[in-house]
Amino acid sequence: MSYKHILLVTDLRSDADVVAQKAKYIHSRQVNAQLSVLHIVKDTVVGFGYEMVPAATLYEEIDDERCQTAKKDLAEFLARNQLESTQQEVTTAISSSEGIINYCDRNNVDLVIIGRHERHGLSAWINGATVDAILPNVSCDVLVVRLEKPVKK
Repeated sequence: MSYKHILLVTDLRSDADVVAQKAKYIHSRQVNAQLSVLHIVKDTVVGFGYEMVPAATLYEEIDDERCQTAKKDLAEFLARNQLESTQQEVTTAISSSEGIINYCDRNNVDLVIIGRHERHGLSAWINGATVDAILPNVSCDVLVVRLEKPVKK
């Protein structure tokens, strides 16, 4: 199979390097494929009674500091893994899955490469996995890289 646009989704945790190396390997075997890297910063949400509104819709710079930090971390991640991507994006979204799905729809992605942390018990029930939410909603192939329990940044 030949891919034209590969999307590496990263949470920038220390074990994200494992996923990055898989993406690098797959990208190196594709002819003229574009590699994009995406990191989602969860949007700050403001409550108005029973309604929850993304803070960024009220004030554009509300998540600016977190995004700037994430951009710096993303640049270090790319350098550390010697990844040359055509596009790197840090964006805000109410949920990671929503941000990934929207990115794929807007950018004609035909392969998503993403890590999945092993979760058990209450953590699995409450948090779920981003992969489980995107699989039925993206119209492209998805490579899921199995990771151990979540690690800190």
